[in-house]
Amino acid sequence: MRIISADEVDRLLDFPALIDALADAFCGGIEAPVRHHHTITRQQGADSTMLLMPAWNDFTQDDVSGNGFMGVKIVTVSPDNNAAGLPAVMGIYLLSDGTTGEPLAMIDGQKLTLWRTAAASALAARYLTVPSASRMVMIGAGKLAPYLIRAHATVRPIRHVSIWNRSPANAERVAEELADEPYDITVCEDRAEAIAEADIVSAATISTEPLVEGRWLKPGAHVDLVGAYSPDLRESDDDAVRRATLFVDTFGGALKEGGDLVQPMDAGVIKRTDIVAELSMLCRGDHKGRSNAEEITLFKSTGASLEDFAGGSLIWQRCQNG
Repeated sequence: MRIISADEVDRLLDFPALIDALADAFCGGIEAPVRHHHTITRQQGADSTMLLMPAWNDFTQDDVSGNGFMGVKIVTVSPDNNAAGLPAVMGIYLLSDGTTGEPLAMIDGQKLTLWRTAAASALAARYLTVPSASRMVMIGAGKLAPYLIRAHATVRPIRHVSIWNRSPANAERVAEELADEPYDITVCEDRAEAIAEADIVSAATISTEPLVEGRWLKPGAHVDLVGAYSPDLRESDDDAVRRATLFVDTFGGALKEGGDLVQPMDAGVIKRTDIVAELSMLCRGDHKGRSNAEEITLFKSTGASLEDFAGGSLIWQRCQNG
């Protein structure tokens, strides 16, 4: 079994290929059950959570050939880890032979998650942004921020990116990391102004209070909400979801865990029928996505195991090709 480090994941992946791999996966041929949550109760400190995210080739599909793969991502969330100088979220991805179950690779799960999460947002942007989208604002400056920026710039002609974060120093760090990219990077203090100018508004935070207000969104804007991965978190306000046409990565995940939709649905601000499509419907052509240049679109993602499966399979195939 091969151990694939975070650095190797960065070396083996690129966004054009990964976005295409996710598109193929969302079109069908993959079995991906809703992830399993298990609470690990502790006598002292905050409880931890273990997530199990399995997926495998669907061999009932005629277009699946060869042995295929089966895989599972195992993620732990331990809120007290920061005090010990460790990431709160840790994970590994185990990829196995689809017929025998023989373990093939153990892949760094944190790095794989960064890549596939950003690629899913970019895949949605293919269908939901105006083709000329050139201005982006990134809300949040965590590890995911540079991946989201690079991914969106893969599918749209991004020329300017503004970064807003509660800690400007962290935003400066992301700007420095992207200094060699072929678009202008600025750190902004006025979040409302940056959002009002943006064609793409991407947010990746753990905020409990809305950071993206609907009254700031210009006609034709696309909102990409990646953080707020539990019902008690939220990155957008009621006005944003009211004004936008709503899309999700998966109905099963986003409508259960995505606070940006769960909270306004519970409050009666929006209805279940207001969420018009999930990513598989866009990829298969069952929904056309954006309908006109003035429409405001909103994409809420909470992650799906088939995204990890597509990324892990691509990594293994590239390992085999040298």
